[in-house]
Amino acid sequence: MARTRRVTRRQALATGATAAALPLVHIRTAGAAGKLTFGMWDHWVPDGNKAVMKIVNAWAEKNKVDVQVDFLSSTGEKINLTMAAEAQAGRGHDAFAFEQWTVHQWSDKLVPMDDVVDSLVKQYGPIAKVNEYLGKIGGKWMAVPTSIGSAPLSICARISMMQQHAGIDVRKWYPAEPSTPATGAAWTYDAQLRAAEACFKAGVPFALGCGSTTDSIQTWGATFAAFGAHLVDANKKVIVDNDNVRMALEYAKKLLRFMPPSVASYDNASNNRAFIANKSALIWNPPSAWAVAKRDAPAIAADSWTFPNPAGPKGRFVPHRPYFWGVWQFAQNKTAAKELIHHLMQRENLELMNVAAVGYDIPPFESMSDFKIWTDVEPPKGTVYNYPLRPWHGGEYYITGSSAPPEIAVQMWNRAVIPGMVARLLSGSTIDQSIAWAKDELEGFL
Repeated sequence: MARTRRVTRRQALATGATAAALPLVHIRTAGAAGKLTFGMWDHWVPDGNKAVMKIVNAWAEKNKVDVQVDFLSSTGEKINLTMAAEAQAGRGHDAFAFEQWTVHQWSDKLVPMDDVVDSLVKQYGPIAKVNEYLGKIGGKWMAVPTSIGSAPLSICARISMMQQHAGIDVRKWYPAEPSTPATGAAWTYDAQLRAAEACFKAGVPFALGCGSTTDSIQTWGATFAAFGAHLVDANKKVIVDNDNVRMALEYAKKLLRFMPPSVASYDNASNNRAFIANKSALIWNPPSAWAVAKRDAPAIAADSWTFPNPAGPKGRFVPHRPYFWGVWQFAQNKTAAKELIHHLMQRENLELMNVAAVGYDIPPFESMSDFKIWTDVEPPKGTVYNYPLRPWHGGEYYITGSSAPPEIAVQMWNRAVIPGMVARLLSGSTIDQSIAWAKDELEGFL
């Protein structure tokens, strides 16, 4: 059987130091025997955890296994505290959930997962390259890309406001059915700028933060990528003072005129609140704002439509934060951990978990962008059909700073360098001053 529990912040800190005392479980299969624990991300949609446990329970019963799953919240950094404590203590869970940069951070403590990933690729086709950038180190997969917790920052717009104020029917650009690249070709950064001006004049400005929050980092990171505006190259050379960066900053300067001055102090929920309060026509966000509106303001939810981010001179980039499942080197049951991860990653199981999470999670395989949940969920029907990137969207998932090696990109992320450049324009700095500040920052931590 499988057991589950949520872990508090204090328990998280204690986990690494006392991991030897963690209750572990029993397996009897041809390929795996012994005890098994899994540190899993605590899903913000409660039913998401329930779906995970349903699958784990079935697997555990079939294989005569007692499995303990600990759901670790990202609130208050509980999951990262536990991760660090276990890595440093050399004891803890067998399998663990890693977000974005943490695979690289603890790669020397992880077991290569090429056997699991290679098997899944044979089943379901290639994995999005953004996952490879984060999860493949030294030519080896150090963790398995998963869907649980993996959420891109797409566009969520009010149908009526965009049509009334900007003359745009977003449902024609991105209908809830298979389309062609030409259908959404009009959704460019120039189109976003024109629509932002129109909605600003109507009193419902776009709400795009430019502070140090993860949403701000992703929003402006993908915007810079669309202009080819890279700050550091693959050889760790600072290249921030270039024409493409200036072009991106010129664009940001124009767009900022049509947004509330408070965007520099936004937290990750500020844009959601503005959207649900009828104060914004468009935000960059996963479907969480829509989900809250569905619960608290159904009329607003019924007037919402999700679709990919704009296309720029260098392409259409959708900011993404993938999750991974890995196995510690000190795991007591590596074989069982790999078997369970492989089982959880089967299409039918990922779809079951995604239905429970109301379509919030994005699988790493393009072949899984056709789950029915994105077609069926409402109101209105089809509202998140274009949330997962589909072949005809002509885009790709993107990690801010990924023109640089991950060990440099993570510092750009942690220091919020790109939104910091934008925020300086809002406070009156010139483009030259913004670039000079960024150059100093980059050279400092290089």
